[in-house]
Amino acid sequence: MSMNPLLSNNELEIIEFIIDEKQPDGSTYSGHYAINVAKVLEIIRMPQVTAMPGRHDPAMMGSFNLRGKVMPLLNLATWLGKEMVTTPADKVLVTEFSGVKSAFLVSSVSSIHRLAWDRIEPPNKYVQAFSHDSITGILRIQERVLFILDMEKILASMDTSLDMSRMEPAGCVDMPEPVRLLLADDSSSLRKIVKSFLEKSGYQVTTASNGREAWEYLSGLAQAQSDDVNRHDLSEIVDLVISDIEMPEMDGHALTSRIRENPALHKLPVVLFSSLITDALRAKGIKVGADRQISKPDLAGLDKIVKEIMDEKLHVKHDSSEN
Repeated sequence: MSMNPLLSNNELEIIEFIIDEKQPDGSTYSGHYAINVAKVLEIIRMPQVTAMPGRHDPAMMGSFNLRGKVMPLLNLATWLGKEMVTTPADKVLVTEFSGVKSAFLVSSVSSIHRLAWDRIEPPNKYVQAFSHDSITGILRIQERVLFILDMEKILASMDTSLDMSRMEPAGCVDMPEPVRLLLADDSSSLRKIVKSFLEKSGYQVTTASNGREAWEYLSGLAQAQSDDVNRHDLSEIVDLVISDIEMPEMDGHALTSRIRENPALHKLPVVLFSSLITDALRAKGIKVGADRQISKPDLAGLDKIVKEIMDEKLHVKHDSSEN
């Protein structure tokens, strides 16, 4: 299963799946969730699982053999603090993102939906608090409410090598002037972690919770610049944009495209930092004008890219001043 190459900017395809949750009174509640199709390799029946030795998270069911490759299997319901009603018809979503292949147990898979990102609502603070920051978007389809899970956070809780909160910068950037970054990411937990890392590296960071919020901030700056008789350079306010791809309301590709189409913003460097940098998505990122693309959770690589771009800008500025 792969990304539909015909998807336009700010569109996505999601797989709707169901977790049948056992209630205290013995009844069953069907919770509806969703994951980006681009993250799903295949859907299989419940395999034979081998328990892992030693102590581990109770959500980790064990591992299984998939065509010669050992895959870890995570019980999503357990991770979410729920008890799943298991049946022989249960399904497993085999996924790949953040450079890691893993599998998640669910009750059933419903359907695939193609839609625009602006139909995805960002969760409010109450939903975030109730879900322990595990939901990045909400979609209403007919009478159903689908929750889009923060799969990167879930996976990082199982694999410490993917936990960006444990990563520290190698050193502080040495630039003659402050470097101002705009960071757009829909995951509140990852947004805080990446912001903290970049600030420790010596950058000044402004954040946005999705592409639309980032675009409103940038377009507001561009408008203020055009209205200002002194015509300050926009680079005095923002030097570079770092954006996730998957975000409610407006994704990273649509944000990049709008930046490139705006006369006051088109030279602003954009780095796409996402768990989804497949070949198809990399090609799409190039098409919309992203300067660089790098996969989460490589914060050290992101730090290096930002420094390289700023060094390039500094040299261009120095050469133009000499001429």
